Amino acid sequence: MARHAFLFDLDGVLVDTAVFHYQAWRRLTQELGFDIDEAFNETLKGISRMDSLERILEHGKVTLTQKEKEAYARRKNDWYLELVNRMTPADVLPGVEDFLKAAKHGGIQIALGSASKNAPVILEKTGILSYFDAVIDGNHVSKSKPDPEVFLKGAEALGVSNAECVVFEDAYAGIQAAKAAGMYAVGIGEAGVLNNADVVVPGFEGVTPEQFT
Repeated sequence: MARHAFLFDLDGVLVDTAVFHYQAWRRLTQELGFDIDEAFNETLKGISRMDSLERILEHGKVTLTQKEKEAYARRKNDWYLELVNRMTPADVLPGVEDFLKAAKHGGIQIALGSASKNAPVILEKTGILSYFDAVIDGNHVSKSKPDPEVFLKGAEALGVSNAECVVFEDAYAGIQAAKAAGMYAVGIGEAGVLNNADVVVPGFEGVTPEQFT
């Protein structure tokens, strides 16, 4: 079956906001009396805010009430948004806009499938929101990847079958979600890490939509 729709993760695929998440989470952990490193931050890729917080608290052996958890999650998001609000089109990863433009020109439908609740703000700040026919973010889903919910809703919003979709992901859990949805999965990053993808490319420079349709 021909593939007529592209579904993109956000962080690490279209823009690199992982460093902002790391800075904000690290600020929070230091307030709680411990620290996390970049390697641990990598394990949070594609995971929702509350699930990330649970992992962090477990890592630091810190116990909080549900009310405290919600308060800390809000604070982390406020710190993260301070950084996001400074974003510009220069923060779009190399080759991304040319790829989106070519896909749009080729009649391919485009959706976002991200756990980030701040996705619309990031797309707007970086100037690429207009390329998207649908945005499914953390405000629309209740389950984190590797659950396929975000991609299933993306296909539904575009009015296409799952088999017609290509997912672009930089996280192992994201590839798992794409495969669980019955979609073709393109890993963005290293083949050794994303060994569950159908194909892996290092990024969008020199890549064309025709390679995946």
